[in-house]
Amino acid sequence: MSKCIGILTAGGDSPGINAAIRAVGRALERENIHLLGFRDGFEGIAFDKCDYLDHATYSGILTKGGTILGTSRNKPHKMPVGKKLIDMTDAIVDTYNRRQLQGLICIGGGGTHKSALRLREKGLNVITMPKTIDNDLAGTDTSIGYDTAIEIATNAIDSLHSTASSHKRIMIVEVMGHRAGWLTLASGIAGGADVILIPEIPYDLNKVAEAITRRSREGKRFSIVPVAEGSMSIEFAARYRELEDRKAKAGNKDEREQLKVEDEKLWQEHAGQSMRIAQSLESLTGLESRVTILGHLQRGGFPSAADRLLATRLGVVCAENIVKGNYGTMMSVQGENIIPVPIESIAGRVKYVPMDDVLVKAARDTDTCLGD
Repeated sequence: MSKCIGILTAGGDSPGINAAIRAVGRALERENIHLLGFRDGFEGIAFDKCDYLDHATYSGILTKGGTILGTSRNKPHKMPVGKKLIDMTDAIVDTYNRRQLQGLICIGGGGTHKSALRLREKGLNVITMPKTIDNDLAGTDTSIGYDTAIEIATNAIDSLHSTASSHKRIMIVEVMGHRAGWLTLASGIAGGADVILIPEIPYDLNKVAEAITRRSREGKRFSIVPVAEGSMSIEFAARYRELEDRKAKAGNKDEREQLKVEDEKLWQEHAGQSMRIAQSLESLTGLESRVTILGHLQRGGFPSAADRLLATRLGVVCAENIVKGNYGTMMSVQGENIIPVPIESIAGRVKYVPMDDVLVKAARDTDTCLGD
């Protein structure tokens, strides 16, 4: 009897996912192993929404963005059923066993890996591939979608140069990345930004204004300022660190739940910061400012050649590990190599930009203001 492996894509979509599905599917075909695709993330395996994938399925999907399987952010233990959140972990285990799966491939980012670990602890053979445009997944140098997102954000910054120059404006560009600054930092450097604000370096708007004013005095007609969506002012960062300290010291479940609510409220208050930065810089510099929020444009479109290559390599190595029975691992990009690492070693961890990172040094050495 032929083996059958399940596959799903969860979390936000990223360019290159389809290339990974294609690669792992074709590689498994060579071993006479069938691939069963579950639709809409963990929701698909919870409610047994699936289709068998074959050679025809993989035809033409290499260049497509998004995911042919669909995706969702629903978690196994918090699945919306009607108006309630239900723990569907046992239902997922039931589908896995009823479908006689030998393993389950999960393609996703931080949340997906925490869910994958939960299923592994229930006895499922789980194996994963890293996917996130934020590049904040621990244990891997990069992930599917990151390169394409850099290109999109860089192209947007390039396009803003001409209008900024024509009108002597400060152009604020809000870039995705959740609470990590990789995407903003990389695209800001590639786009020749004058100021780059990332979550890891709390900013002082007075210092940002000083840098922009100095440029104006030197005859520079404009300033480009990419802002990561999770960037924090010095004042906000102090409040955030205080809350994080309280969460670390929380003694019981009720206290942790209350602090989670406080965390959500704090970040809701933080929403719209790009507009506030623009208004403050106008007041401090006397220069007109405009805001561009790239939003979901950054995760759309065709995957770059680099993402197609990365996703293909990840898919092939993933298939090799399935054949070997090497489950409970994530396919980790480490330099030129792809190495399986235990899921439990990376689940729940976030990869932030370290202060000694080469990109931080490159920004500082090219006289880019980082707000500190």
